[in-house]
Amino acid sequence: MASLEQSMSVLSQAMNLRTQRHQVLASNIANADTPNYKARDFSFEGAMRNAMAGNSNAGGVSLARTAAGHMDGGNSSGPAVLKYRGDVQSAADGNTVDMDVERSNITENALQYQILTQLISDKFKGMRSAMASTNS
Repeated sequence: MASLEQSMSVLSQAMNLRTQRHQVLASNIANADTPNYKARDFSFEGAMRNAMAGNSNAGGVSLARTAAGHMDGGNSSGPAVLKYRGDVQSAADGNTVDMDVERSNITENALQYQILTQLISDKFKGMRSAMASTNS
């Protein structure tokens, strides 16, 4: 049986990745009318595998510095490998955001996040119940 620390670590990492994916999907929606914007996403399953394997910078992307005064962006994207979504049908302005796909993905991601919060809540309720029964 996995220790409480291990299971909380897995659930915490999953919540962090769900939050990150929500931000990516929200960015796609916010840029739905931006010419030449390319929709982005990442595989939650792949990111979770990377996180569990300890590959915390698997998706790192360096920013180009075109002048000496520019700040270094670093490789801080974490275990998620951010990719451009396959072009189903781009708009005349080159934008690849499909609002139906984005709404579907963000709804599914929010539901998965809600499930994770419920699992964590249940874990703590079980701990409180176990502690209360040992104090009786």
